[in-house]
Amino acid sequence: MTDEELARVAAWMKVHVEGFEGPLMAEKFSVGQSNPTYLLRGASGTYVLRRQPPGVLLKSAHAVDREYRVQKALAGSGVPVPRMLALCEDDAVLGVKFYVMSHVSGRNLVDPSLPGEVPEGRTAIFGEMARVLAAIHDVDVEAVGLGDFGAPGSYYERQLGRWTKQYRASATEEQPGMDALIGWLEENLPADDGQRTLVHGDYRIDNMLFSEVGPECLAVLDWELSTLGHPYADLAGVIMQWQLPPGAEGRGLAGVDRAALGLPTDQDFIADYCARRGIAPPEGFGFYVAFAFFRMAAILQGVKKRALDGNAANPEKGLKLGAYVPRFAELGLEARHRYG
Repeated sequence: MTDEELARVAAWMKVHVEGFEGPLMAEKFSVGQSNPTYLLRGASGTYVLRRQPPGVLLKSAHAVDREYRVQKALAGSGVPVPRMLALCEDDAVLGVKFYVMSHVSGRNLVDPSLPGEVPEGRTAIFGEMARVLAAIHDVDVEAVGLGDFGAPGSYYERQLGRWTKQYRASATEEQPGMDALIGWLEENLPADDGQRTLVHGDYRIDNMLFSEVGPECLAVLDWELSTLGHPYADLAGVIMQWQLPPGAEGRGLAGVDRAALGLPTDQDFIADYCARRGIAPPEGFGFYVAFAFFRMAAILQGVKKRALDGNAANPEKGLKLGAYVPRFAELGLEARHRYG
């Protein structure tokens, strides 16, 4: 962020953020590939600014106004979120929409194998993950003012159409695996079972902040993909992530001895989540995991396209992430029958 942009943000915050006092300094977080995110330091305290990226944006992508709305609606609910302070839709300030929220100080656990934790600590943190996910899906969306936060009709039919369109719009080369996965998903689309809840859209451990001294989740972050839809989308997204290689890049649990580390199996986590919601275990879960791989592959393709176009928050990392698209398609095809 340039000095001139920072000065405009400070002037805007003086008017729209109660109690704000400058001068203002900004430090860009290395995370947040989609929407650039900054830690702001002012005389009145620390804040976080999240903005749309520059350049031409795909329709409905980078919806920071939706992020702001859903987190503001969840204030005081059972879902921990940062406090929303102000939304700016005036392009004269930064040229794009952005919002400012409170800064939550906590542990960001990037590696789900949780190195450094004892087995009991890992078990407690994963239990907290299941608890918070159940809390998201149990939100009374009408009561918090989010009854119109998603389109009506079959969630998966709508999502498959949306992400197929966005994938095609950002495709940079032919991907036979993606074509095969899209075809299978279209042919095996489940009937709408009527489940309709708040959906985070990218629920995983590295999009959460935890207490420095225990397993308590202090905030769920990155609500860009949130909507009203089917709760299995989030649940399958968690399971999808764990099929990836371990470490800082894959951020998965493939090949990890979960029992020795105190981590749940996929089935144990699904059962814990369902028990917390008082629902039966899902049937035909392979479709939902396969779709989760497809959607993430489509997202990564968009990141790659922005990197090639010069619009990514971190172009080098964007290209690296985009190279995983064929592997995600392959894993999606493998997941079709693994979970019944």
